Formats: sequence, structure tokens, C-alpha cells
Amino acid sequence: MYQEFLVKEKGKTFNVNHDMERFAIFKANVEKIISHNADPESTFTMGINHLTDLTAKEAKEYYHIMADQKCAATASPRNSYLKASPSSWNWVDQGIVSPVKNQGECGSCWTFSTTGAMESHYKLATGHEVLLSEQELVDCPDEKKYDCHKCEGGLPSYAFNFIRDFGLEEENDYPYRAKNATCHYDRSKAKVTTSGPFNITAGDEQQLKDELYNHGPVSVAFEVVDDFMNYHSGVYSSKHCKNSPDDVNHAVLAVGYGTEKGVDYWLVKNSWSENWGDKGYFKIKRGVNMCGIAVCNSYPLDVRSL
Repeated sequence: MYQEFLVKEKGKTFNVNHDMERFAIFKANVEKIISHNADPESTFTMGINHLTDLTAKEAKEYYHIMADQKCAATASPRNSYLKASPSSWNWVDQGIVSPVKNQGECGSCWTFSTTGAMESHYKLATGHEVLLSEQELVDCPDEKKYDCHKCEGGLPSYAFNFIRDFGLEEENDYPYRAKNATCHYDRSKAKVTTSGPFNITAGDEQQLKDELYNHGPVSVAFEVVDDFMNYHSGVYSSKHCKNSPDDVNHAVLAVGYGTEKGVDYWLVKNSWSENWGDKGYFKIKRGVNMCGIAVCNSYPLDVRSL
């Protein structure tokens, strides 16, 4: 099993002189996965992925999931014209969601949540697909003005303000490098803009549901804890995470919602590649603010071409 893991996830074969420590970690994690999956009360399954030969601390460090982001976005006035949302909805099925990407070893989840939202809302507004630059958001925002901190974290609501002021280039013009780099923004190549964020009332999952259905995918944040790393399928829930705005440490994109085996869930697009989770997506329990999934939510307004 470990040999197959190395070939698939690491592109190498087992070396007894270098891989014994990793094998021990892998074995311990597989035992945890088997134990978890044997629990009849669990609503989700775990599986082997590229993080399975890392300790919990190493896995968090891999994606720079360390510092809580302390979301402080001020809620926008509630939309009074929202249509009633149906019991389930999936923007992926509607052809609105762009492909899952991979942030790599950089704490840039917030940029992928931001571009994912912008890409979806651009498709909704124009009917055209676009892939936008995460690296511009890593490199260019003034850290004090926009409270964005490169590979050490940030929040989509502030990134939408940067895009409002400067626009955002396409991925091909400003490719992703998974590391901090010098800004080389070119205004003439900026493709899209927004009038800024709409911030959903913290903790209001009904409003989140209504806004998502009426307006499109929503950037959300939550607290990642150890049992999330090996998520494979089902509706994730945890007894170990916190749920306040001060504790969120990972930004993602809510793209739908529904109910599975009697458990309400949010459908969420991650940025850890299609090889993680359910082809890059996960479901997380809805209606209980699981891990703070409902406390730091926003989407871009008036997305358009420049």
C-alpha cells in the first residue's frame, strides 16, 4: 500500500534508507482512517491522499494553515428582494464553477477562494469562462491597506476591495508560483473588476443559503483541524473545531447545498487539487455553523470586464 502511495502521490519508489520514518507516519494515519471509517455514527469517510505521510502539524504547515485570520468583515445591508431558495442547489451542475486548482505549499487559500468567486460570477454575468490570477493577489495588495499577507493568509472580502481598485489579470498573463514574489501587475492586462464585496451576516446560514442561490457561489472560511485533512466523502463534521470569526484559518468557496442521508450540508470547493477529497470538493454540515463555516462569508458585486 505504501509503495502504491509513493508512486501515485510522490512520484517515487520506496527507499529503506530515507522513507522508514515517513512509512511509520503513513501507517499510523492509515490506522486512524480505518478506525474512523469503522465508526457507524460518522457522517463522512476518510481516505488516503497526498497528506497521509505527514503528521498533523506538518500537514497544516504544508498549506500554511497556522494563523487564525480573525475575520472582521462588516455585514452588508440584507437583500430584501431574494427569491426563496429551494431545498437543494448546485452551481457545479449549472456549469458556473471553474475547475479545482491547487494552492501548493503556500497559505494562499484566500486567493483561490477569491478567484473562484470572481470566475463564477463573471460566468454568471457574461456567459464566458475565465481563469484569473491568484499570484497577482499574493504579490500585489498593500498588506496594511488590504490586510492581505501573501502566503501567510488573507481574506476574500478584502481581496475583492483590491480587485475593485486595480482589477485582476488572467492566470495565463500572471501565472501562479505558489510563493511570495515581486509584484509585476500590468493595468493594461487587467481582465475583470468588481464594485466590492457583499458581506453576509455572520452566523446567518439562512441568508447564506438565500444569497448563494440568488447570486452565485460565496467565499467562506472555517477552521481546519486535524480530522479534516484526510476527508474523502460524506458530510464532514467535527467535535474538535471552534466556530467564531476569530478562529477561521482556511478560505474556500461554497457552491451549493443539500441534504445527504438526513444531514444538511454545504457543498464546498477546496484548493488542494482534484486528488484531495471528493474530486477537490467536500461537504460540511449545514445549520450548526460547523467549524465557523457561516461567520466569514462574502461574494463580489457587479463583476464585469475591464
